[in-house]
Amino acid sequence: MKELGLKCLVRMKKHKSYKGTVGKIAPNHLDRQFSEDAPNEKWVTDITEFKLFGGKAVSIACIRFI
Repeated sequence: MKELGLKCLVRMKKHKSYKGTVGKIAPNHLDRQFSEDAPNEKWVTDITEFKLFGGKAVSIACIRFI
């Protein structure tokens, strides 16, 4: 390969969104009312999963106090 000037390129796989069944969807209690009268009245969360090389997955969870 070196004599012919050929090089190997490793390309990243494109993101594929999850196409399985959707889990239980929680009711929308906030209804876009993000203001509050006292601290710790409203908490929101999100969990995201990323697939890595070798079939491993990493989950990221965040909690925000509104």
